[in-house]
Amino acid sequence: MGALFPEIARSETPGYGQRRIAAKFGLRAVSNNTVTYIVGAGCAVIGLVAFCSLVVAPSITAYRRPLERAAVVVLSLYVLAALVGAGVLLGALVILEWPRVF
Repeated sequence: MGALFPEIARSETPGYGQRRIAAKFGLRAVSNNTVTYIVGAGCAVIGLVAFCSLVVAPSITAYRRPLERAAVVVLSLYVLAALVGAGVLLGALVILEWPRVF
């Protein structure tokens, strides 16, 4: 197929199109650590948006007085802290037990 379509044969070589696009837009290589940090930050933002829309917003609309609403926000922060703590503990458990299980 490469003999009939030389442009396809050129584009199948590894990195040909990537280098051309990177040169065109002035992009540079991204390390694996940077990709990991970007994915982690994206997951944190998605989790915070989900928490605010599923926990904080309904609890605020359940009360009328400003003092009650402020108390609900403070108590929601305690719930968020508990959920983050549970996630940290579960992550630590996975890290510590991974070599034993697999």
